[in-house]
Amino acid sequence: MNFLKTTTFLIAAGMAQPLLAQDVGGRIDIVVQPEPPSLMLGLVQNGPTQQVAGDIYESLLRYNTDLEPQPSLAKSWDISEDGLTYTFQLQEGVKWHDGEPFTSADVVFSADVFLRETHARLRSSLAYVASIEAPDDLTVVFKLREPFGPFIGIFEGGTMPMIPKHIYEGTDFANNEMNATPIGTGPFKFESWEKGSFIHLVKNEDYYLEGKPYLDEVYYRVIPDAASRAVAFETGEVDVLPGGSVENWDVPRLTEMENVCSTGKGWEFFAPHSWMWLNNREGAMADVRFRQAIMYAMDREFVRDVVWNGFGKVATGPVSSKTNFYSDDVTQYNYDPDKAKALLAEMEYDGTPIRLLPLPYGETWQRWAEAVRQNLSEVGIEVQIDATDVAGWNEKVAQWDYDMAFTYLYQYGDPALGVSRNYVESQIEKGSPWNNVEGYRNPELDAKWHTAAVSPNPDERTEIYAQIQKEIVDDVPVAWLLEIEFPTIYNCNVQDLVTTGTGISDGLRDAWIKQ
Repeated sequence: MNFLKTTTFLIAAGMAQPLLAQDVGGRIDIVVQPEPPSLMLGLVQNGPTQQVAGDIYESLLRYNTDLEPQPSLAKSWDISEDGLTYTFQLQEGVKWHDGEPFTSADVVFSADVFLRETHARLRSSLAYVASIEAPDDLTVVFKLREPFGPFIGIFEGGTMPMIPKHIYEGTDFANNEMNATPIGTGPFKFESWEKGSFIHLVKNEDYYLEGKPYLDEVYYRVIPDAASRAVAFETGEVDVLPGGSVENWDVPRLTEMENVCSTGKGWEFFAPHSWMWLNNREGAMADVRFRQAIMYAMDREFVRDVVWNGFGKVATGPVSSKTNFYSDDVTQYNYDPDKAKALLAEMEYDGTPIRLLPLPYGETWQRWAEAVRQNLSEVGIEVQIDATDVAGWNEKVAQWDYDMAFTYLYQYGDPALGVSRNYVESQIEKGSPWNNVEGYRNPELDAKWHTAAVSPNPDERTEIYAQIQKEIVDDVPVAWLLEIEFPTIYNCNVQDLVTTGTGISDGLRDAWIKQ
């Protein structure tokens, strides 16, 4: 394997100073777990899809670990004083992987046509947009109906991926044959996918950033068994174990190996928050006392310490403590089986069994489901575990075919972007497992979510979000579990693997192999 050397320079006061020399070339192998159901990021936004497709697709911006916007397909941007107009200047010379030029027309099509139809989470933010215009090929103007403070945070690859207009315009998006061979503008191009084995991406030789990417190719390896994934890393068969790809109890052993590095960075923008969807629509689950009983019945500290090996923090409500506007001034659902039993007795629960849908992401999640079943059985709630694969989980949750279902979702730095979508009535719509699938309805809180989102005053937003958290925690529309921590483990020869607040999912344009 041949490697070249490139040097990055800092230009200051007319002098060029070498900062770092990157080795050019080579290949890295990364575990992806579970295998993505699709790589068409405009249609599917789950974690495994974004992990791989983040190399293929891009958006206008990236975000650093402090959640500050950085250039990507947009080289600069301007926000009007009244907060109603966002103007982006696009990079020059960007091409789609099939050689067609990327222009502002693709941005308008992606945001105003394709993603409005397909992307439930983005749709709630686009509701604030009155128009999207392209005055020339390299300029895009978003005009808002009213100020929306977090708007600059929606231009991340998984939130607003750019979709090629020349391929998708006028087609049935969900059934377009090109979904199987995705075309983006990213640093790597789709090469092949051997189902059950690997996804192969190769260097985009026409990438608009000169000299990048440094790697020649990336293999995303599909290894269904967690123990086998750990062995593959130990033997050097794979170079990177993304967060969650091995069972938690293997992490200490693997990180103690020679020439092995690990980091908890790269999750700042996502702040993964786990809970169980509770189907609020019918039966015992429609009674708030039953939902509160579930919270009191669960020993979440035990799960954090034993099932997750300490990698996490007990969640207090809908907003992660890592996310802006978090408040802990809420009812605390400490482990209290007696209180759970009292609530069940008060509502005269008749003992009807409850179906629980685990998240099919490995043994840790299966153990978690068993722990919940054990906790609930101890207070008199019979739980039937309804196991399925990833595609089956997506379908059951999206069609509301469950009583309780494990999940974890991303927060995206602001409650208006990653939190409210799971609780406002306007986001109750079959077909997506990432919106308000529990069916929670609270018009008064909906109004508060909206007021907090559009307020230009940070103090007012803080106060309103504190009120929301206090009220919604008493309603228990879902059963909040843990703020999950996902360490990424990798061979120390892999450099600059995590350079933004979205980590590996942001694309590997900066990564290189030290020789």
